[in-house]
Amino acid sequence: MNQILYAGAIGLFLTLIGTPLLIKLLARKGYGQFIRDDGPRGHAGKRGTPTMGGIAFILATLVAYAATKVITGESPTYPGFLVLFLMAGMGVVGFLDDYIKIVKRRSLGLRAGAKMAGQLIVGIVFALLAIRFADDRGQTPASLKVSFVTDFGWTIGPVLFVVWALFMILAMSNGVNLTDGLDGLATGASVMVFGGYTFIGLWQFQNSCANALELTDPASCIEVRDPLDLAVVAAALMGACFGFLWWNTSPAKIFMGDTGSLALGGALAGLAICSRTELLLAVLGGLFVLITMSVVIQVGSFKLTGKRVFRMAPLQHHFELKGWSEVLVVVRFWTIQGICVIAGLGLFYAGWAAS
Repeated sequence: MNQILYAGAIGLFLTLIGTPLLIKLLARKGYGQFIRDDGPRGHAGKRGTPTMGGIAFILATLVAYAATKVITGESPTYPGFLVLFLMAGMGVVGFLDDYIKIVKRRSLGLRAGAKMAGQLIVGIVFALLAIRFADDRGQTPASLKVSFVTDFGWTIGPVLFVVWALFMILAMSNGVNLTDGLDGLATGASVMVFGGYTFIGLWQFQNSCANALELTDPASCIEVRDPLDLAVVAAALMGACFGFLWWNTSPAKIFMGDTGSLALGGALAGLAICSRTELLLAVLGGLFVLITMSVVIQVGSFKLTGKRVFRMAPLQHHFELKGWSEVLVVVRFWTIQGICVIAGLGLFYAGWAAS
């Protein structure tokens, strides 16, 4: 429990004091946000706001995790390291995209093929490493079975696992990227999901099969490798994003950019894969799924019928064009995300209790 408190507190402190320093640095270099001309009119005033703010919470998370291990004397684990690797690797891809947009004055950033290639390389390395490094009980960081609140079904094999892991990583990283359209929206939603994974990791640790001799009902133990360290990573991310939200909320002084959104999506996918809650992530991160589906529906409808379902996609911009203020959209979408996390944790507990 001390590790979780240290990680969250250090992550929060670092982004609270570090983000304004990053804002000054980015502003001095002129690294400002590009704003689309076809977006809501209220967004025009955001042009030039410093972006690539994801650097702040990526570094804060990494330092918070390392500092927690030094303070407590605990050793890092492979699952914790892999989730952090996935977060940082996706963040590097996002950083390159942001950098090209700003410095090269190319609004689309990385070419689509190059961006996809970067995500695939990071995702494949993560997936291949996640099914190696078994502990003395034979548990690897990830399982070759699909999971909901725990593993179920048949083993899908390493090839299909890599494909499945890539799908999750790409879906979540791009889902967070689509959600990052309003001040504080993606950051606040991510804080809630990371809070949910902090709880899940702690619960799994208390009921882990590694502690089976200490449990009152060993038959109902949870088979996850190093769940406490996953909770530490989630807490560091939650604290770092919470501190960043202070500067990212309306009116935002800094945007996370693709640097931040791809990193957060990667971290969410990594936590789900390593905690054996892959399908549950669709509930816990329900807002990201909803916003992604709005884009899929919009594109599909336009290609098939020539008509648009929404005034604009992603979904948050549809409500802006209907006359909702930006703050109103953000608060109501946060409410939806909070309900999703509560529902996800309820399903997690119900699934554990029924096992």
